[in-house]
Amino acid sequence: MNNLLFSIRNQVIVITGGTGVLGSTIAVYLAEEGAKVIVIGRNPEHGKIVMQRIKAVNGEGQFFQANVLDRKSLITCRDKVLKQYGRIDTLINAAGGNQAGATIPPDKNIFDLDEEAMRQVIDVNLMGTVIPTQVFLEPMVKQEEGSIVNFSSMSAFRPLTRVIGYSAAKSAINNITQYMATEVATKFGSGIRINAIAPGFFLTEQNRTLLTNPDGSKTARAKKIIEQTPFGRFGKPEELCGTIQYLISKASMFVTGTVAVVDGGFNAFCL
Repeated sequence: MNNLLFSIRNQVIVITGGTGVLGSTIAVYLAEEGAKVIVIGRNPEHGKIVMQRIKAVNGEGQFFQANVLDRKSLITCRDKVLKQYGRIDTLINAAGGNQAGATIPPDKNIFDLDEEAMRQVIDVNLMGTVIPTQVFLEPMVKQEEGSIVNFSSMSAFRPLTRVIGYSAAKSAINNITQYMATEVATKFGSGIRINAIAPGFFLTEQNRTLLTNPDGSKTARAKKIIEQTPFGRFGKPEELCGTIQYLISKASMFVTGTVAVVDGGFNAFCL
């Protein structure tokens, strides 16, 4: 008999931010593993590309255009998913981002911080997790089972230089993951789990200019990161998939309120 402990076959999985480098890799992997994957993003062209990749692995998926800060558009997506599949098993909150105005580069200081940019970064990362959770948690409560995985970051554990807005938002993700896990379990039962994954340093479109020069070589910041990563390299997007599968499968049925670190040892490093 096959061991189905880690199986996610036929799970209905919603992933916000599913058109980004990390989100799309996870979406395609989950579809290849037999899940029905609903990708939510703002750009239809990017969504079309992800659907083509899912089709290429003989997976089942759909793209819905929505903004994680727009509750109405998310409810529309949820209702369409429920009409087609009758349930939602997993929500992966992978949407997020950063802005130049919410950072403090070496040639500037705290007084140069852009208030509006800071507000927007906190909104998209924090409220862009809270609002989808409220929307897609509702059918899980009715089902009395489900799993939610939030996206944290290394900057949630140690406030990295420059990225003040992003660090503040991601540290809040850790806190709210623990809060929600407790809140949901005590009021709706032990069938619903809420955890987070904290990727280390992966090269994405959001951080490419911070970590690589125009010629593709590593910036001084990237070199410092590699020096503090015991594995001595950046992560590969596909290296997040196993941890995600664990967190949404029966293998983690007694796991909630945790933050799973996938960082090549970065957070453990101390000189």
